Amino acid sequence: MRKYREIARTYLKTQLAWRADVLFNMVFTVGRILFAYLLWKVIFAEKDTIGGFTFHGMLSYYIISSFFTQLEMSHGISEEMAARIRNGTFSKYIVIPVNVEGYFAAMESGVVLFYLFFDFAAAFIWIFLFGIEFTLVKDGMIIACALAMVLLGMFFMVQLNFFLGILTFKYEEINTFLMIKNNLIALVTGSIVPLALFPDTIVSFMRFLPFYYVTYLPSMLLTGKCAGEAVRGIIVISCWCIVMQAAIRIAWKRYVRRFDGVGI
Repeated sequence: MRKYREIARTYLKTQLAWRADVLFNMVFTVGRILFAYLLWKVIFAEKDTIGGFTFHGMLSYYIISSFFTQLEMSHGISEEMAARIRNGTFSKYIVIPVNVEGYFAAMESGVVLFYLFFDFAAAFIWIFLFGIEFTLVKDGMIIACALAMVLLGMFFMVQLNFFLGILTFKYEEINTFLMIKNNLIALVTGSIVPLALFPDTIVSFMRFLPFYYVTYLPSMLLTGKCAGEAVRGIIVISCWCIVMQAAIRIAWKRYVRRFDGVGI
């Protein structure tokens, strides 16, 4: 564990060298909430509630979901792995005395911890800047379930991106897989439109997918909705993490043999 803490700490410090990224990350968070504010202000001009949301409840959902969406930065794992494997320098991660997947998980932790404060600050500013009546559930158990689900969801995304990175050993070019993943996530995590506005049959199907529990359900729980799904959600995303870990082990053993790295 000490080795992984040092990796996380190193990547946390590394982010200080990329201050422009911090600025753009805050801009994207603010931009997402601004878009939601303008859009839903027009829609709620003629209605008091939509899909069980009030105007301020909808904005609360967007603030929380945008916060979680901006924290999920594991896409860099698959991109880093793909680039390293293609140029023959992935050996750097194979020769170090740590588990390769654990290395990338620790790397992601360091990056997330760095951006945590800035994303929180961006959301906090929006609440007071627009006078939003922020909705947050007061049940401690629900909050604990939501936060546990967020952690499991982020871990699953690390696993997924690590798995896609492994596929580079076989296919060399994985941009198609990444494109499918990115578009799928944008839809089924509820980061664009809350899934509560979709037909019930579609929402029921999405409950079987892990992405439902990455951003959407934790955001709904924290805004006081879908409380009955809290425990089941933790169980489902935990099962997906187990399944994905098994897929990673199989893919790693099968495809890493194809790698003929040159240099470190």
